Amino acid sequence: MLRLTALLALLAAPATADEIWITNEKDDTISVIDVATLEVTRTIPTGERPRGITFSHDFSKVYICASDSDAVQVMDPVSGEILHDLPSGEDPEQFVLHPDDRRLYIANEDDAITTVVDTETRRVIEQIDVGIEPEGMAVSPDGATVITTSETTNMAHWIDTKTETIYANTLVDARPRHAEFVKDGAELWVSAEIGGSVTVFDSATQAEKAKIHFSITGVHEDRLQPVGFELTPDGKTAFVALGPANQVAVVNADTYEVEDYLLVGRRVWHMAFNSDHSLLFTTNGVSGDVTVIDVAKRKPVKTIKVGRFPWGAALRPTAG
Repeated sequence: MLRLTALLALLAAPATADEIWITNEKDDTISVIDVATLEVTRTIPTGERPRGITFSHDFSKVYICASDSDAVQVMDPVSGEILHDLPSGEDPEQFVLHPDDRRLYIANEDDAITTVVDTETRRVIEQIDVGIEPEGMAVSPDGATVITTSETTNMAHWIDTKTETIYANTLVDARPRHAEFVKDGAELWVSAEIGGSVTVFDSATQAEKAKIHFSITGVHEDRLQPVGFELTPDGKTAFVALGPANQVAVVNADTYEVEDYLLVGRRVWHMAFNSDHSLLFTTNGVSGDVTVIDVAKRKPVKTIKVGRFPWGAALRPTAG
């Protein structure tokens, strides 16, 4: 009787499903992947050259960097309708949403500025001068600090979100692309594509703690170009996309040692986990597909064809 009751309760409970949203840079579309079936279920048109993508905290809106349209587009994820554009500055590439779920910090690659937009009033709050070709964006868990990385200046710029001013600049290796606060904000990681490294900073002091390098037998060091990366929820393991090396590095985030390399598609850019972090989805730009990695087994399990030059990836949990 108890088993029957438990079964009925399970069947009555609302099922949850995940979607992974992929921006296709050359097709001006988004591919929506159903995590349960590992198939593309929708292809949604966007503005020109979509790259960065993120959801509002309640997942009721999706923000898209339509770089060549010089706009951040706001979309209804249910209908796929573009609701409106936000003033973003020229060539928005990446952005980060503040924990207040309202302020959007946007890297404007052509303008050497970070634009701060109020997503509710749709007004620009501030434009902050940063280095040349800003791209990577990160926000600390407490919302006190936002990071912009500048590809040509080779710096991470530390922005105080109370004053919207830079309070520190730290050098990294050549062409920084992606940044993330990890370990509850205690560390900042920044990838350097041409430098072939990931720099780890102490968030409190902005001092460099470590530098992670990569080496793969048979792959020239010039092809080891770290871009996007994701950490498991316990903060112990990092997965780092290595661009034209067509590999994802598995890094021990405590020792900063590389433990494994996983072969994926061509020119791997960015990644997103599903809700329970059992699967990791990588965007492979040149091969136009997504590799699905079993996180526990550290093994690629499927390749999913999407649009041309997939770039960004974001999770949308859905109830079904």
